[in-house]
Amino acid sequence: MDGQKVSSTHPLLPPTTEDARSSWLRLLRSRRVGTATFYRLMAEHGSAEAALAALPEVARAAGVDDYRPCPEGVVRAEMRAARDAGATLICRGDAAYPAALTDLSDAPPCLWALGDLSVLDRPAVALVGARNASSLGTRMARSLASGLGQAGQVVVSGLARGIDAAAHRASLDTGTIAVMAGGVDVLYPAENAALAGEIPANGLRLSEMPMGLQPAARHFPARNRIVSGLARAVVVVEAAARSGSLITARAALDQGRDVLAVPGHPLDARAAGCNMLIRDGATLVRGPEDVLEALRPLPEPVQAAEAPPAAPAAPPDPPAAATRPPDRRSLRDTAALHRQILDRLGPAPLAEDQLIRDLDRPPADITPALTELELDGRIARHSGGLLSRA
Repeated sequence: MDGQKVSSTHPLLPPTTEDARSSWLRLLRSRRVGTATFYRLMAEHGSAEAALAALPEVARAAGVDDYRPCPEGVVRAEMRAARDAGATLICRGDAAYPAALTDLSDAPPCLWALGDLSVLDRPAVALVGARNASSLGTRMARSLASGLGQAGQVVVSGLARGIDAAAHRASLDTGTIAVMAGGVDVLYPAENAALAGEIPANGLRLSEMPMGLQPAARHFPARNRIVSGLARAVVVVEAAARSGSLITARAALDQGRDVLAVPGHPLDARAAGCNMLIRDGATLVRGPEDVLEALRPLPEPVQAAEAPPAAPAAPPDPPAAATRPPDRRSLRDTAALHRQILDRLGPAPLAEDQLIRDLDRPPADITPALTELELDGRIARHSGGLLSRA
């Protein structure tokens, strides 16, 4: 029942009673209800209680018989486990809900948080990278995290081994957020258990997953969108050409966040992803100063004083511009074009020619982007020149 994303920007009143919060969790934990379906059901039925009552009929219309929503006992057990662990439930619309996540189309309806909630109100930068990080990579992560923390930035990462662990450890005193792929009470990997135990003193462990859930591979991409969503920018320190860190960078671009990367040796596979990002327009990072510089707002344009009438323009130079190579698309332009294409496509196939006409862009812009999305597994081609969203 969790099909295309539905915008979650409609007004959504947070639950104000314990029973209402329990109903939100029951709806979200029900089988085949993901983030998009949660928001759609809330918009259609007005409350989680009404949506839960309607779920069996909604499922029957989708061809699923004998559907039962999440039992109350399951949610009661989850909330009891949260109390035992000292975790706080934050629902969309609550005062404590991270403002940075509210502009995401797939913002988590509920989050479990363990630690100092005040870090959610501060500006944040995400540091991500390889699990099998080099010694230089971990040193760079520590340097960046320490410098950014001293400049008032909260460091966000995923509590994985390698770059993530180095970034969290170096920002323990200044504030760090560990976004977890499992429950906030599940310390994974085990080697980072001691580090995870230190984070709540000045930082936060955060997860949208149920209490007690052991992380699985399918949970990490969803976790990555929260890592990037919480941050003003994502810095990739080390990453292979195909890695979870690049998934986080791609999520950041889709969310309109800045992407920065630390360069590495061309022969080091752990630097291949960073070098690719820089080649495609990501800001090159040599230290925390480069990150802080990228975060500074652009200066307001200075209003020029009125000038005397200009002399007649000289004849134009010969058209040398014709020999200039075409401008490359920036990472932000590429992400925007990808979003436009995906917004136009759905499960029903659409003719490629029609898509190009709808977007009103030159085919030379659209065709490479379609190839990129196809290779990324986000669109599918069908016979007859048809496309659909995968």
